[in-house]
Amino acid sequence: MLEPVNVSLESLNLMTLAPMLIPIIGALLILIIDIIKGGLDKTLYVMISILFLLLDLGAIAETADLFTQNGTVMGVFDVMLIDGLAILSQLIIVVASLLFIPLALTHKRFHEFSYPEFFALFLFMLGGFQFMVATDNLILIFVGLETASLALYTLIAMHNRDKSFEAAVKYFTMGALAAGFFSFGSMVFYALTGSIEINQIASVLEANGFADMGFVLIGVVFILAALGFKLSLVPFHTWAPDVYEGSSASLAGFMSIVPKIAVFIVAMRMFEFLIHSGVIWLEVILYIVVVVTMTMANIWALVQTDVKRMLAYSSISHAGFVMAAILIGTTQSNSALFLYWVLFSFTNLGAFSMLWISRQKHLPVYQSSDHSYNKFAGMIQTSPVAATIMGVFMLSLAGLPPFALFWGKLYLISSAVTGGYTVLALIMALNSAIAGYYYIKLIVYMFMKEPVINKDGHVFVANATTPLRTIIGIAAVGTIFAFVAVNPVLEFITALVYKSGY
Repeated sequence: MLEPVNVSLESLNLMTLAPMLIPIIGALLILIIDIIKGGLDKTLYVMISILFLLLDLGAIAETADLFTQNGTVMGVFDVMLIDGLAILSQLIIVVASLLFIPLALTHKRFHEFSYPEFFALFLFMLGGFQFMVATDNLILIFVGLETASLALYTLIAMHNRDKSFEAAVKYFTMGALAAGFFSFGSMVFYALTGSIEINQIASVLEANGFADMGFVLIGVVFILAALGFKLSLVPFHTWAPDVYEGSSASLAGFMSIVPKIAVFIVAMRMFEFLIHSGVIWLEVILYIVVVVTMTMANIWALVQTDVKRMLAYSSISHAGFVMAAILIGTTQSNSALFLYWVLFSFTNLGAFSMLWISRQKHLPVYQSSDHSYNKFAGMIQTSPVAATIMGVFMLSLAGLPPFALFWGKLYLISSAVTGGYTVLALIMALNSAIAGYYYIKLIVYMFMKEPVINKDGHVFVANATTPLRTIIGIAAVGTIFAFVAVNPVLEFITALVYKSGY
């Protein structure tokens, strides 16, 4: 007869679960409020979402305190894992979400933001991403990934345009394929090692000297393909431009930041032990993926006629650029990944927000798409402040000093040189130069061309409200004055990454 298991609450260490539970409780509260009293104004749901995100930040600060005192903390039957990577990535996820939520308060009515379900799904999605980064258990990573993805598919479809449904279906189809790949890869590693925990898998494989190298290769290829879909690495990128185009500009900006940092953490946990074990073929595969993603995405971005699609290809290129940090696999490169993504968050969300405030419901005849380059021609004459801010975001994305991403690129390229990847560093620098062309192309349209037909400057700020201007202002300040904070932020990041053993 089975003996009853006595589990003390103290041994469960439930504090490790608090940051994930807070957004889920917030989502349930929003749904309950809607059941009791429907048709309330969206500002209430925006405020509730922001309140729970601030509580989430508080819970993350508590877990960070726990980590600094005790080192890596396990909880809930050793399924939850709180280390520096989990803390840093959750901070990026929650802060980016705090910048995204107020973008619902547009001047014009976009009906998805009037649904309480939008905000509930958004908070469920955040909970999923937080579960992904705060565990090394492959099953919980999978559950977190699918929870977040299913909510995100719906958020895209709720934009309710023809292209939105197409985008949601494409993302869903590719996501289902990625889920299958991840499950199969996880199964292979479980069959090889008898464990679904990444630390345990690493220990078993190292103990037997990677004897079953063929099976390890199969497992890694499937996991890499699954993560490649989510990170939109070439050749798994095909969904990204169409999905970004079909989403609202604000959600596209969010998608370029938050889902990717969650997947980068999973990739870091999964591949770093294999790279450090001297598995040469994995290094070769990652090297090829990184170089091809950076280069091809830049070439595709060069020929785009729509600014949103250009930014979509640009985001693919940035993902390839940052994936190089996982290939290099040093503490410096891992710290550079977080620094780069913090700086990228401000700049890219700012750029997409500028597209969001210029969103038109009805296109004039001379515009082929809502964000065609022609729309921005002569913007400096009709809307000089908006043109200047957009120009700053473009210069930052191009990596020009003294703007934010220059420091991220500089530190990441220097980590490649320090790690012995000199050729890779040269390729990264060359790609940054190529990318400069298509960012500066938009600046040329804004500053050096005459306005096309419509000379009404209001079109560039049609949706601008005080909350939106505030968010864009925060993004602009973060982009322009990043050099002030780079050193302290980098020291904070490096301390947490080093203490986590990465």
